[in-house]
Amino acid sequence: MRRPPLTPRLFGQRGIKRAEKLGIDPARLPPGQSPTLKFPLFTSMGEPDVDTAEWSLSVHGNVHEPFALRWDELLALPQTSLTTDLHCVTRWSKFDTAWRGVRVRDLLDRAQPFAGAEHALASCFDGYTTNLPLEVLRHDDVLIAWEHDGRPLPREHGGPARLLVPERYLWKSAKWIRGLEVTRERKLGFWERNGYHPEGDPWQEQRHW
Repeated sequence: MRRPPLTPRLFGQRGIKRAEKLGIDPARLPPGQSPTLKFPLFTSMGEPDVDTAEWSLSVHGNVHEPFALRWDELLALPQTSLTTDLHCVTRWSKFDTAWRGVRVRDLLDRAQPFAGAEHALASCFDGYTTNLPLEVLRHDDVLIAWEHDGRPLPREHGGPARLLVPERYLWKSAKWIRGLEVTRERKLGFWERNGYHPEGDPWQEQRHW
């Protein structure tokens, strides 16, 4: 017997049932999502091998004090540990993931964005880009993350360091981060130019334009 197509609404109902089966409060599950115990992989442009000896992160653009960090300088900054949930636009959610890194808010404060600068474009070692409002990047749980589950972040998940933005779909948490360009106007990133929503809030189900 042929199964009916899996509609987003039906998928969401199955996700709620799966959350209950796993002992996860369904209230933690954004609409249309389903929990997973795995950490699925998806790469849009390849998987660069970035040595920490060659790694750097720049904060530049519409800022008074542009700068770049080497790996040892990143690790010397105040570090934040947090446990958070992740939500991918492909409809999986992973709960209680542990991370450690540097708050992006601290980096923006050091760079001192110009008055009127409201956005940033994250760029990565593989050529990937994604856009975010500065307001979101200043949230407490937004990190340049270099540790996951108590271990150095593996290459396949964006190591040595990635952007972590738990309040947005996971395509906003850019892997292999290398720069943040502060801008006045919103510059769309790779997936945003290809039809994904410029904001990407999972609770608003902002998947596409």
